Amino acid sequence: MNTKPFPSGPGENAVTITRVADRQWHALDGDLVVGSGYAGHRPDGRLFVSIDAWHDAAFDRLAQVIPAELPAPLYTLVDEADVETTAGWLRAGFTVRRREWEYDVPTDPRVTGLEEVLPPSGVTIVPAGQADERLLRAVDRAIRAEVEATAGWWQSMPAEVIPGAEGDTIVDPSKYAVAATPDRYLGLIRVVTVKRPRIGLVAVRAGEQRRGIARALLAHALGTLHGSGFTSAWAEVHESNQAASTLFEGIGARRMGSNLELVR
Repeated sequence: MNTKPFPSGPGENAVTITRVADRQWHALDGDLVVGSGYAGHRPDGRLFVSIDAWHDAAFDRLAQVIPAELPAPLYTLVDEADVETTAGWLRAGFTVRRREWEYDVPTDPRVTGLEEVLPPSGVTIVPAGQADERLLRAVDRAIRAEVEATAGWWQSMPAEVIPGAEGDTIVDPSKYAVAATPDRYLGLIRVVTVKRPRIGLVAVRAGEQRRGIARALLAHALGTLHGSGFTSAWAEVHESNQAASTLFEGIGARRMGSNLELVR
């Protein structure tokens, strides 16, 4: 274990930072644990840190020690409404890299207005779990390359979209429904349900956009969720992605909050 004491201000007790395991730290006030920190690599290779502390002094000590023991750059995610935590990371030298809006998305087609929405002529929707994995991975790679060549994949895609081998972002093929023609896929939507359904990604190839394919994918996915008894889902949209915000707000989605990705 690695222990580093940091003197507190006048009238305060000293807070000691102890590394208790690989990339795990505790803040101790005497024998009492008053905070903890953790660092781990995301599958995209970036190193993210998190801190849970009882008070600012413990947070600040952890935020001082952890970056000193780790390679830069470091990242963290915070709820923008959590003003105190955000301020703590800013004090530690982190800056805002990106903001994602959180949306509450209704599933009832009478609310979304998607009840009569169909894909364009010649395009069919293949339900989740039925997509051809080869074609699914091909459209994923094509869309990824198109986004990377313009706005940049990591600058515009949801932070949770992670790459696997050779840049493949298909984590679980069974979670994807796709818009298909007989020889290729034009777009995809991923929905993951744990406690509440999450729309992790809606994307259409650049040459096939503005044809109503994204709306058709949403109509299918939300209709399926509604039929399964879910009244709403949630989604995250990068603040610069005006097209995606317009798409969701156009079907009655409500902006509920925002997350910040910070970097040091």
